Amino acid sequence: MSLGRSEVMAFVATANPEKSKAFYTDVLGLKLVEDAWFAIVLMAGDTRLHIEKVKEFTPQPFTVLGWQVPDIAATVASLAAKGVKFERYPGLEQDAAGIWATPDEGGRVAWFKDPDGNTLSLTQFGRG
Repeated sequence: MSLGRSEVMAFVATANPEKSKAFYTDVLGLKLVEDAWFAIVLMAGDTRLHIEKVKEFTPQPFTVLGWQVPDIAATVASLAAKGVKFERYPGLEQDAAGIWATPDEGGRVAWFKDPDGNTLSLTQFGRG
C-alpha cells in the first residue's frame, strides 16, 4: 500500500510543554485538540501536529516544521506584532523583516524559533 494519499502527521519536541502550548495556540493560532501526558496535539490546517513532551531536548540546526502562506509579508508582520523574532542567517540577503527571496521564480522564506529553539519557517512560493 502506498502512503501517497494518506494524511501526514508532524512531530516536534518540547521540554517546556506549557510555554510551547501557549506559543503554538496563542501566538501561532493552532487549534488545541488534546493536552495528554505524552504530547500536546494541535491542528495546523488539516495536519495534526504532536508536540512530544520530553525531559531533555536539543533542537536540530535546521528547519523542522514550516507553513506555506499566501502573503508572507503580512504573516511576518502579524507574528512580529505578537513578539515573534525572525532569524537572520549569514550569506542570505534578507529584507528588513527577515524575509529571504529564493533564487527561483519569486519564492520567499522567513525563519523563527519556538520556545524550545525548534526552527520553524514560513514560505510563500513563487511562480515557478
